[in-house]
Amino acid sequence: MELTGAQIVIECLKEQKVDTVFGYPGGAILNVYDELYKHSDEIHHVLTSHEQGASHAADGYARSTGKVGVCLATSGPGATNLVTGIATAQMDSVPMVAITCNVTVPLLGKDSFQEVDIAGITMPITKHNFIVKDVTKLADTMRRAFMIAKTGRPGPVLVDIPKDVTGAKCEYTFKEAEPVGRVTKDLTEEALERAVALIEAAKKPYIFVGGGAVISDAAEELADFVSLVDAPVCDTLMGKGAFDGTKPAYTGMLGMHGTKASNLGVSECDLLIAVGSRFSDRVLGNPKTFASNAKLLQFDVDPAEINKNVIATAEVIGDIKEILKRINPMLKKQDHSDWMAHVMDLKEKYPASYCTDGLSGPFVVEEIYRQTKGDAIMVTEVGQHQMWAAQFYKFKEPRQLITSGGLGTMGYGVGACIGAKMGNKNRVCVNVAGDGCFRMNMNEIATATRYNIPIIQIVINNHVLGMVRQWQDLFYDARYSSTTLDGKATDFMKLAEAYHANGYNVTKPEEFDVALKDAIASNIPCVIDAQIDQDDKVFPMVPANTAISEAFSEEDLAELGYDC
Repeated sequence: MELTGAQIVIECLKEQKVDTVFGYPGGAILNVYDELYKHSDEIHHVLTSHEQGASHAADGYARSTGKVGVCLATSGPGATNLVTGIATAQMDSVPMVAITCNVTVPLLGKDSFQEVDIAGITMPITKHNFIVKDVTKLADTMRRAFMIAKTGRPGPVLVDIPKDVTGAKCEYTFKEAEPVGRVTKDLTEEALERAVALIEAAKKPYIFVGGGAVISDAAEELADFVSLVDAPVCDTLMGKGAFDGTKPAYTGMLGMHGTKASNLGVSECDLLIAVGSRFSDRVLGNPKTFASNAKLLQFDVDPAEINKNVIATAEVIGDIKEILKRINPMLKKQDHSDWMAHVMDLKEKYPASYCTDGLSGPFVVEEIYRQTKGDAIMVTEVGQHQMWAAQFYKFKEPRQLITSGGLGTMGYGVGACIGAKMGNKNRVCVNVAGDGCFRMNMNEIATATRYNIPIIQIVINNHVLGMVRQWQDLFYDARYSSTTLDGKATDFMKLAEAYHANGYNVTKPEEFDVALKDAIASNIPCVIDAQIDQDDKVFPMVPANTAISEAFSEEDLAELGYDC
């Protein structure tokens, strides 16, 4: 049948079983929006307050569901407003298709109104991108975009379509979406055998889990692997929930704000098994001293991550779930009871702790965990509150923590929380933000109320840019340059009222308890302004380019005479 380009876009979305898209219309993309209007019973469109919110919502939807997230924007500034969201998805390997429309083909390259080379701009931050100047190639390009976004190491793909292409006609034939196969072409028996030999020779192994284990849905296979190896488990920020955080073998996050147990244990181990981790600088500290007593065994789907930041003793290339499915039957059950006992002693000696006098970020996170019984989807912005969420919420399954790890995008959370809730309508979805982060994209609360998307927005409000201030306090002689937000501080309760959301202002633990109960029960968008002390800090901490074994706590600083 003969269809317009805009109709083909919609039909291709239906082929991919896309049920929700996020976007903002404009002149160049009007043809697509006109067709979207006609299919509103099949594809739900969420009009965000800003295109960046749309990209973050598509990201949150993708991370929480495992499906491809889709966002739409018009030409020029509409398209460029997606850039931060696309870069966020790229850094964390999130499957996303961004569809933009541009000026007509004859006007390209002429500095036309609202023209921008969005394909050129996004080339470094996409897995791939396309400019479709021929309507006959549109359907196959859309299909390729989705396939590229979700195969292997996932990532964002941009499809830019000139307006006249959306209006042109050609023949279209429906095609079922191709199933996505797991990457195994570089997965060899020889590599698996080397890995097994290293594991069975180890006396003090440690398993280090990254986002790749979440992406591949390898939780079940990972649990079996941990049991077989008989080793403690730590993770990255992106790896949260791949291994159940309530299990005794779990010792917490590794790296800059990781637990002392994990940082010290990894520094002592003789084999570090990295399962889907790319070894970022936040994990390594000083790469020259990282896990200096250990051989390194790395499992990863992306060969480019092998030997990039650390040198591996051996590697297995392939989808994490598939690697674990193949290696588990090859392994003999190991016994490392002495080593496990030692690491458990470290875990007991250095527990996660915080001051219980008054309201604090850790208390807020623990109270969310208690009231949601550990079943909430936790979305965060970036900063101290992000680390507290990682430290004090026990993530028991993958896709529970939705956060910007690689790019560290402030303003990410509200949009991402909307996307997560749209993909998980029966789950409590909470966005934990600092007041600095929340101010960046708080306009998306209007999106939540417009569609009655019942997210719970919690602002950990210390009236400062907390993480930056923490560094200024510890390493810059308390020179608080441009980090104080008090004075005429924003009244977030009035803001919530203006956006037609429920608003709460709390200063005490018992007030937060009541507010959260009410917010969960209300089933409408809510904003809780939780006032905490401006000098609360995240501990433990490893200064940049320092050995992770040198992680220090508030107690360590107190012994040195430092008043936190």
